Amino acid sequence: AALLLSLLWMPALLPVVYRLLLLPRALLSMASGSPPSQPSPASGSAYVAGSVSAAFVTCPNEKVAKEIARAVVEKHLAACVNLIPQITSIYEWKGKIEEDSEVLMMIKTQSSLVPALTDFVRSVHPYEVAEVIALPVEQGNSPYLHWVRQVTGSVPESGTAPP
Repeated sequence: AALLLSLLWMPALLPVVYRLLLLPRALLSMASGSPPSQPSPASGSAYVAGSVSAAFVTCPNEKVAKEIARAVVEKHLAACVNLIPQITSIYEWKGKIEEDSEVLMMIKTQSSLVPALTDFVRSVHPYEVAEVIALPVEQGNSPYLHWVRQVTGSVPESGTAPP
């Protein structure tokens, strides 16, 4: 027990310890002849890691952010956009260190729509170089991730639940 506790305090070894803790479960599953309890992508309800992305866009103010947010949701380029007000951005621009108050948009969309989302944001954004970065969602609440894919499909289905 003391060895296990000392290993837990060493951050570099946490992935190894985690795998070791899961080993008995995997061995039990193999011994019983049943496959591990993970949904298969072929079932249709399983989430495919990375098929949804969270995209981030900064805007100069709430008015611009709301206009862009409404437009991307109306165009089904996003299922949901969260506006995070009053962030401070510090960055280098044209050789000078700048500091600005901005609004951050967190946009949930299908990963396959990120190029179209980027093109649209660039076409309406007031900045010379608009920030549009996207990170794939590896895991999350399956019903929510399914909803994101459903809403951003070509034809929205009736009865979609709000975020």
